[in-house]
Amino acid sequence: MKSLIVRPYASYIAKQVKRERQNALIDQNRIFQQLIKAGRKTKFGRDYNFSSITTEEDFRRLVPINDYEGLKDYFDQQVSGEDNVLWPGRPKYYAKTSGTTSGIKYIPITEDSMPNHIGTARKALMTFASHGKNSKIFDGKVMFLSGSPTLTDTAGVATGRLSGIVNHEIPSWIKGNQLPSYQTNCMDDWEAKVDKIVDETRSEDLRLISGIPPWVQMYFERMLDATGKKKIIDVFPNLSVFMYGGVNYEPYRDTIESLIGKSIDSVELYPASEGFLAYQDTLENNGLLLNTNSGIYFEFVALEDFSKSDAKRVGLQDVQLEKDYVLILSNNAGLWAYNLGDTVRFVSLDPYRVVVSGRVKHFISAFGEHVIGKEVEQAMLEACAKYNATVREYTVAPQVTPTGSEQPYHEWFVEWEQKPTDVVKFSEELDNQLRKQNAYYDDLIAGNILQRLVIRSMPTDTFRNYMKNQGKLGGQNKVPRLSNDRKLAAQLAPVIK
Repeated sequence: MKSLIVRPYASYIAKQVKRERQNALIDQNRIFQQLIKAGRKTKFGRDYNFSSITTEEDFRRLVPINDYEGLKDYFDQQVSGEDNVLWPGRPKYYAKTSGTTSGIKYIPITEDSMPNHIGTARKALMTFASHGKNSKIFDGKVMFLSGSPTLTDTAGVATGRLSGIVNHEIPSWIKGNQLPSYQTNCMDDWEAKVDKIVDETRSEDLRLISGIPPWVQMYFERMLDATGKKKIIDVFPNLSVFMYGGVNYEPYRDTIESLIGKSIDSVELYPASEGFLAYQDTLENNGLLLNTNSGIYFEFVALEDFSKSDAKRVGLQDVQLEKDYVLILSNNAGLWAYNLGDTVRFVSLDPYRVVVSGRVKHFISAFGEHVIGKEVEQAMLEACAKYNATVREYTVAPQVTPTGSEQPYHEWFVEWEQKPTDVVKFSEELDNQLRKQNAYYDDLIAGNILQRLVIRSMPTDTFRNYMKNQGKLGGQNKVPRLSNDRKLAAQLAPVIK
C-alpha cells in the first residue's frame, strides 16, 4: 500500500527538484538576502555590520572566511545558553563532533535548518522512486546503520551525533518500517551493536539499507557468519537499494556486491553536521545535485589559491568545470562564511552538480605535489580494475626520510580483499595512474625527486582495529585516505605483514 501512495508523491517531489535545478541562481540570491536579514538580529550580525550588507560583494568584504576555531567564541557563548548569538533565538539541537584543534565541536541545528537535513533526504529518496525503480522498497523494512540516537542536554539544547538527531526527526510513516529497534540503536559498543542488529534483523524483509560502506560491509559479513548463508540475497531476497554518503562507494562496491550476491541500485548523499549539501538526483553517475534551495548560501574558493591572503570567493554563477574548490557556506543555523573543510569539483553547470574531491586537511604535499583524495581513489580504482584486485581499506602518507639511499616516496598501507597476484606490477600500475591524475607528482617522479610509491600489505582487520583503538568504530566515522604527516602511518607500521 505504501508504494502505491508514494508513487504520486515521488512524482510531485521530482517536479519540484526539476524547478530547483532550473532556478538555482535565483534561489541562491533569495536565500542570501533572507540570511542577511535574519543575521542582523544577532550578535554576530552586529559585530560584522550586517546592516551595511546589501550585496554579495559587501558580505565578502565584511565577513571573513571562518572555520569552527574562528567562530569558537560565538559557539561558546551559544553553548553557555545565550540567545541570538549566531542565529535568532537558540538552536534546536547541537550536533556533536570531534575537532582536530578545538576538541568537541557543537554544530548548531535550528528549527529553520532542520528541514534541510530531513527534506533533502526525502528529495533524494523520492527522486529515486520517481524513476519507477524499486518503488516497493517502502512495503518492506528500511535500515539506517547510524550512531546512537541518545541525546544529552547542553544548557537546555538536545545534543548528540547528527545521525542520532536525524533519527528523532524521521517521518512516522517511515519509522514503522525502520530497523533496528530504538533500544538496539542506542547501544554504544559498535561490535556488540552490530551483533544485536544481526539477531534482530535476520528474519526481516529488508529492502533498503543506508550507512557508511565499510560498516555496512561489516554488518553483511556478520550476517553471513550468523546465518550460514552464502550471500546476503539469500537472507534478504528483496534488498534492492543502498544509500550512502561521506565515503566514495567505488572502492567498496565490488566487495559489497559480492557479499550481496548481485548488483543493486545505489543512491549517494552528501550530508554533514553543518548541512545537507548535495544528493544524487539521477540514476546516472554524473555527480550530485548541489542543494541550492534549502537554506544554504554557497561560496567557493579555488583550492590552488586558498592559502593566499587575497584568495577570491565566488558565488555559484562564477564557478568553472573540473576545478577544485574549497566549499564555503552560510546557512540558517548561523554559520557564516564557514569553511567546511571539503573540496568539490563541478562536473556540470546546468544543472550544478559536484563530486567531492577531498578534504582541505587530507592531502599530501610534502614535496609540493598536493595530491588529493579523488586522485588516489581514481588511481586505485584503475589499478584494481586492471589486475582484478579489490581492497578492503587503505591510506597514504609521505615517507620523507627513508632509510639508506632511497629517495622519498608515497607509502600506501593497503588491506586487501583480493590481493593481486603480482603486487610489484600492481604497484607500478598504481603509480602510473597517479601520475596521470596529478601532473606535479608526475614531475617529481620524472625528476627523481621522488621514487615510485611503495605498497605495504596489511593484515586483515588492521583498519577496523585501528578505528576501534581510536574509539571511532562504526557510525559515521571514516579512515582518512590521505595524511600529510606520519601520525597514522606510525601506528600502522608495527602491523605490516
